[in-house]
Amino acid sequence: MFNMKAPEDKFIIGIDEAGRGPLAGPVVVAGVAHRYGRRPVFLDRIKDSKKLTPKQREEWFIKLTRNQEISWAVARIWPAVIDKINIARAANLGARKVFEKLSKSFSAVAVLDGSLYLSRKTTFDTVIKGDEKLPVVAAASIIAKVTRDRIMQRLHKKYPQYGFNAHKGYGTLFHRQRIKKFGRSKIHRKSFKVSPAVA
Repeated sequence: MFNMKAPEDKFIIGIDEAGRGPLAGPVVVAGVAHRYGRRPVFLDRIKDSKKLTPKQREEWFIKLTRNQEISWAVARIWPAVIDKINIARAANLGARKVFEKLSKSFSAVAVLDGSLYLSRKTTFDTVIKGDEKLPVVAAASIIAKVTRDRIMQRLHKKYPQYGFNAHKGYGTLFHRQRIKKFGRSKIHRKSFKVSPAVA
């Protein structure tokens, strides 16, 4: 469980990602920061993005990105990089970018969800299911998820044959059938395997 200590003049940055498993589109990493030990009261009501409906996530996204008590940032790592360095390293690259963006203005410690990691020179902790246990990570999970979903909605307009608006790039049967019929697009992850049944 998260037990990191920090003086109150520091900020805490919660970091989470969305899009580690899809066959197409970027992995999006988001970070949310607030003063350590002074969590905004409205975050007490927040939930992990996976436990919210799309409408609820959008509502929370607006609350989070317009609230003056927190700072936030996102990083998008696209398939060309994912294919070159692998998805785990790509997600961690996104985490480093987000941390760097947010910590430019203040001294900070970070807490990350799941298997995300930062540089050894950075003060951080990784918490399994951090998006369920820590409001600041739950907030990051929502921003990451909504940002990525919006990206996939835009990509659907460019590549309507794949149905990204419905599955957001995940490997559904329909999506894999579309890949079989049309091949992979420029925003598909070539290093990700597609089921042999439809490859």
